[in-house]
Amino acid sequence: MNIECRFLQKAIVDKNYVCFSYENKSYKNVKPLKLNNENRLTSDKGVFEFGKIRKLVVLKEKF
Repeated sequence: MNIECRFLQKAIVDKNYVCFSYENKSYKNVKPLKLNNENRLTSDKGVFEFGKIRKLVVLKEKF
């Protein structure tokens, strides 16, 4: 398990917003809801494959 995955899991538990780049598109203030066994991130803005997420940043703001 890589460090970005651990940060994302912590953000889900702490209910922090995240921002990231996915397939050359930028997503900001995303609510991460669940990371399943197939490494798919379920969020308020859709479902994303974790392997395609780049530049993941956990924000201080909470939801």
